[in-house]
Amino acid sequence: MKMDKGISMCKEGDNTLGERSLELHESAGGVIGICGKVPLDNVEDLSLAYTPGVAEPCRRIAEDPDQVYRYTMKKNSVAVISDGSAVLGLGNIGPLAALPVMEGKALIFKELAGIDGVPICLDTNDQEEIIRTIRNIAPVFGGINLEDISAPRCFDIEGRLRSELPIPVFHDDQHGTAVVVIAGLINALKIVGKEIDKIDVVISGAGAAGKAIALKLMYAGVSSERLVVCDSRGIIHKGRKEGMNPEKEEIADLTNKKGISGTLADALIGSDVFIGVSAPGIVSKEMASSMAKDAIIFAMANPVPEIMPSLAKEAGARIVATGRSDCPNQINNCLGFPGLFRGALDTCASDITTEMEMAAVYALASIVTDEELDENYIIPGPLDRRVVKAVASAVAAAAIKSGVARSCEFDQDPTV
Repeated sequence: MKMDKGISMCKEGDNTLGERSLELHESAGGVIGICGKVPLDNVEDLSLAYTPGVAEPCRRIAEDPDQVYRYTMKKNSVAVISDGSAVLGLGNIGPLAALPVMEGKALIFKELAGIDGVPICLDTNDQEEIIRTIRNIAPVFGGINLEDISAPRCFDIEGRLRSELPIPVFHDDQHGTAVVVIAGLINALKIVGKEIDKIDVVISGAGAAGKAIALKLMYAGVSSERLVVCDSRGIIHKGRKEGMNPEKEEIADLTNKKGISGTLADALIGSDVFIGVSAPGIVSKEMASSMAKDAIIFAMANPVPEIMPSLAKEAGARIVATGRSDCPNQINNCLGFPGLFRGALDTCASDITTEMEMAAVYALASIVTDEELDENYIIPGPLDRRVVKAVASAVAAAAIKSGVARSCEFDQDPTV
């Protein structure tokens, strides 16, 4: 039976969503809060949860730090951290304005995966200060979810923290997006009957999401000769001088082995797949028409995609996905990060490895059976309750196989 298949026809969007969201946030005073797990009805309750009784779990943890997983919230908590420098499509709007997004992410963690997400917005864009602050608060949490931090700083911040902390550090804008995109692409290719190692792929956007998608596409089997990444200046290639940085230099080294140059329009001619994580309206109907037969278009600029689904279909695209909730085939990160962290926390993992991410890819793709697949249903809906269990189970197994799982004698049943 299909569950939460989503919307069969793309709509123009609900223009009242913004006002209704304001009303919701105001009436609730934000979308999350903290709730106790034990009663506090009398003096004995107080003595057990707090002093003097609480001294005993403190002693046990002091003697054996791993006992923190048994006696505290650490086993089931994730810090959702941003500096407000790249929030949605709004740009650098600062930590206060970023807080509603981090609250929403924490709500998703709780409702879909039973994880206690704690929103933390840092009042600095200084890379070293961000790293130092996160390192200093890390003892409280079982994982760190970085969110809405601008490129290229996000790459260095995540890399440093992953090397310095004994818990998973995961930049969702990079890896979460890549997981969901590739899962959807795997299923889309089944419909059009193309093999992943024989397709020509064009990515628009060389920031956090674009680079991660490119790297994981190659891991999944896309040929480096047939993968081209574009930014606002056109095709990224070795020897290009304008608009380059170390991250784009790495992209140039790893992709576009044929060394083609030119514009996004040039790159799209004859391509099988377009993946957009860039800017609204940059792909015309004519550009989409130049793609190969049975083209696949993932236009994920949000809220306005690189090309609207109706235009892409008119241009001959066989399958179209966007980041919009009012269109079919929504590529939504909440299909990835809750299950990824659930599996990591359940094994007390010290990292989220590429193998764990790819396990999530194949688990997510497999939820939609071959019999269920159609052009408007290549990936589960964002609130499909099957997703977290399937992804978490696959990620936990991969964590054990990868050797990053600790001996989890403090297991608890996940609330999903």
